Amino acid sequence: MENAGDGDLCLFIEPYGEDFYLKPGEVFTVAPEAEGIDVWFSTLVGEGGITVWPYEDGDPTKIVLEYTVTDANGTRLECGHQRPSKPAGSDVAELG
Repeated sequence: MENAGDGDLCLFIEPYGEDFYLKPGEVFTVAPEAEGIDVWFSTLVGEGGITVWPYEDGDPTKIVLEYTVTDANGTRLECGHQRPSKPAGSDVAELG
């Protein structure tokens, strides 16, 4: 996956809801942890992000639960990679 845009792009991977943020021009690869699995992806593109469901052999009921996300150098990334910090005051409930 490559971010060809001008701003950060969120890669959101299900079923665990893990998020990885790509800066403009960055490339990430999502691959199964186990070798020999034919992985297909169901992809939903929305404003500011892409949600991916990896599944096995074209069968959407066979979700791939063990996968890796790596950058262009092959470095394994952890959930929350480059996640933007919350704006100040975003934890405060609005009073009305």
